[in-house]
Amino acid sequence: MKERQVPWRERISYSLTDTASNLVFQVVTTYLLFYYTDSIGISAGVVGTLFLIARVIDAFDSPFFGILIDKTNTRWGKSRPWFLWLALPFSVVAVLTFSVPDISPTGQIVYAYVTYILLGILYAGINLPVTSILPSLSSNPQERTVIGVVRMICAMVGTVAVTTFTLPIVNKLGQGDDAKGFTLTMIIFASIAFVLFINAFLQTKERVGSEVTQKSLPFREGIKAIKGNSPWYIMLFLNFIFWVANIMKTQTTTYYFTYKIGRPDLIPTAMALNMVLIVTLVMVPFFTKRIGKRNTMLIGMIVSIIGQLVMFLGDQNSNIGLLLGGSVVVGLGGGFVAGLLFIMIVDTVDYGEWKTGVRAQGLLTASSSFGVKFGMGIGGALSAWMLSLSGYKAGATQSSSALFAIDMNFIWVPIICYILAVIALMFYKLDKVEKQMLADLEARHRV
Repeated sequence: MKERQVPWRERISYSLTDTASNLVFQVVTTYLLFYYTDSIGISAGVVGTLFLIARVIDAFDSPFFGILIDKTNTRWGKSRPWFLWLALPFSVVAVLTFSVPDISPTGQIVYAYVTYILLGILYAGINLPVTSILPSLSSNPQERTVIGVVRMICAMVGTVAVTTFTLPIVNKLGQGDDAKGFTLTMIIFASIAFVLFINAFLQTKERVGSEVTQKSLPFREGIKAIKGNSPWYIMLFLNFIFWVANIMKTQTTTYYFTYKIGRPDLIPTAMALNMVLIVTLVMVPFFTKRIGKRNTMLIGMIVSIIGQLVMFLGDQNSNIGLLLGGSVVVGLGGGFVAGLLFIMIVDTVDYGEWKTGVRAQGLLTASSSFGVKFGMGIGGALSAWMLSLSGYKAGATQSSSALFAIDMNFIWVPIICYILAVIALMFYKLDKVEKQMLADLEARHRV
């Protein structure tokens, strides 16, 4: 087995696809609720229902694209051509989502439904190949981990760019008109995303494969790779629960520092602290080589719980230092988790082939996109509904019940989710059989 199969130019080009994704979807996850409620005037309850309906649709679109990828058979490969086909539609619809026209309230709601749901479908189509292509880039598990870390660092570049610069750019370009500012800001981010996806199409290569990996795979055959694949079910749950926590906290950050703390000037700082993920991201290959992927992720979840509790202490004492310090600790824990979520999903592709002889990389890695989007949708809907039911009013002094809902979203729900993730990880056993699994698969592929 070659130690290095993917040159650095290709590693970077591949990893920048997550920069592209985050330049668009981090704006959606962080600011779309705020854009709808405070810039356009749509009620939080209506937005919550929209987020939930969109995620129900995602229950079908992620597996659908996974099946399409397994059936795709082009001279460019299975996953790579989707970067070319969907880069432009994804970028255009992203801009349209943040361009709600000045029409009747009902018309605005309909427009929001159409554009947001379509954006979610296109996101599944262009983001799923980012994960499904990884097993075709390299057959070396340690190199996959390194590539995955580089990918997550590039993802964080996109995230930090969005969380740090979005509001200043909105204010600068909007000149007091936030709706216009968000539209122009998204034009910038979506244009960059388009270029990065096209670059990934041009620079990447699907080099790993056999007859099993290259042929068009019927859906009935693909399903066999799921049966008895317990690591896949656990990773599906972990992707879901992690992103419920992530979106509920991230989506509430603007509300928390605006209405609970009274320091909206701290929003860019709080968002930028996510950059500390890079510290632990670069340590992921070191830890996984010595203690395994499951144990590394366990450490990340536990550190995140500790960080949330530190933030609770800061919240109780109105101590900005503890709040921001706790955010740093959460970010450090999150680096271990985010750096492994999709890598461990890729491992379940190998596990499914090992157990059943069927390699359904599109269908199985669809769980990553599905988990992310469904978690984001459920988290987004829950946080919006909690705000609505608590009596939240945009731009007004908030009631005690509204402030309590903001606290729940920002501090306590993430703690609950991380605890559930720790419990699920106790049942993950793939690390123990990985060496034997890879040796057996390599022997099969040589035949």
